[in-house]
Amino acid sequence: MDMERLSRIPARMQAFVDHGKAAGIVTLLARHGRLAILSAVGYQDRENKIPMRTDTIVQIMSMTKPITSAGIVMLMEEGRLSLVDPVEKYLPDFRGQQLEGCPPTGDTTNCGLRRPSRPINIRDLLTHTSGLPGDLKSPELRWKRTLVETAALASQQTLVFEPGTRWLYSNVGMATLGRIIEVVSGQKYEQFISERILAPLGMQDTFYFTPSDKQKRIAAVYTAVDGKLKREDIDQLRPGAKYAAPEGGLYSTAADMANFYQMMLNKGTLDGHRLLSAPAVELMTNVQTGDLDTGFSPGIGFGLGWAVVRGPEGMFRLNSLGTFGHGGAYRTYGWADPAKDMIGVILLQRTNDGGDVADEINSFMAMAAAAIER
Repeated sequence: MDMERLSRIPARMQAFVDHGKAAGIVTLLARHGRLAILSAVGYQDRENKIPMRTDTIVQIMSMTKPITSAGIVMLMEEGRLSLVDPVEKYLPDFRGQQLEGCPPTGDTTNCGLRRPSRPINIRDLLTHTSGLPGDLKSPELRWKRTLVETAALASQQTLVFEPGTRWLYSNVGMATLGRIIEVVSGQKYEQFISERILAPLGMQDTFYFTPSDKQKRIAAVYTAVDGKLKREDIDQLRPGAKYAAPEGGLYSTAADMANFYQMMLNKGTLDGHRLLSAPAVELMTNVQTGDLDTGFSPGIGFGLGWAVVRGPEGMFRLNSLGTFGHGGAYRTYGWADPAKDMIGVILLQRTNDGGDVADEINSFMAMAAAAIER
């Protein structure tokens, strides 16, 4: 890789900080399994002038989803569930779930609540095609609920479309997958993920609940108000939380997340630990949603828990067809590009504007690919 071009990345990230777009940013890039850049600029706590560090811990939010999805696929590989199993097989409360709408025959005189043509299944949840709504009412209360309570509430939700016919990003569906992990494995969701994924990958700074010895390393969250950066009224420690949030509960670092992405890029293995088989990784990272309109950026389809570049319009950041990744609500993002044998992670903590196509993310991804010489 071109070292001079790589050196432009921290400078560009610093410009975002200098212009008040972000308090602090961590970027990590690796190619052929070797670290190319790991950089931190700005502050993890701007008011108290605490610098952002390469090992600063952030709330990665929905970057948690592929990890939950990997847990489900592990259980599938062990023969303990099938992706086409109806959810009600493991969570009986989902029996009798109803759909709001008109029948598929086109009869508009018989609309209202009715039974869907088939029950939702595990694959529907993994691909966000179940018809479950995006969130439960009062999502701000989610940290106070248990996973059992959340799954029970999910089972009472009316479907908004026939399973498998549309795409709707659903935190409710991913939470339901977390509860299925508990039922099938006999372990708490967070215990299963920690023992089966985080520990084998050496992700020592990744957790659902804040250990006291790591609290000072957690970055503050910011928002933009009238064009100026303002500290968000969010307690990043989540006091009193009892919900692990399979859809978005993890705290992590750039280096820890890079281990997970490298494992996926390596077809399921890292440092001698095989977590997933190569066929399972292939299944997860290939588009499963056909021609459905999916994702939060152009040219994206969905695999099992992953957004996947499926067409040329998805290559706008110089990423290749087949690149897979996922973002989080606070402008965290990670991706793996098999064609370039490259992974990248960018972490900041900002609530609004841009999402998966935020300027910081677009700039980092394009500059990373532009640094490749051969």
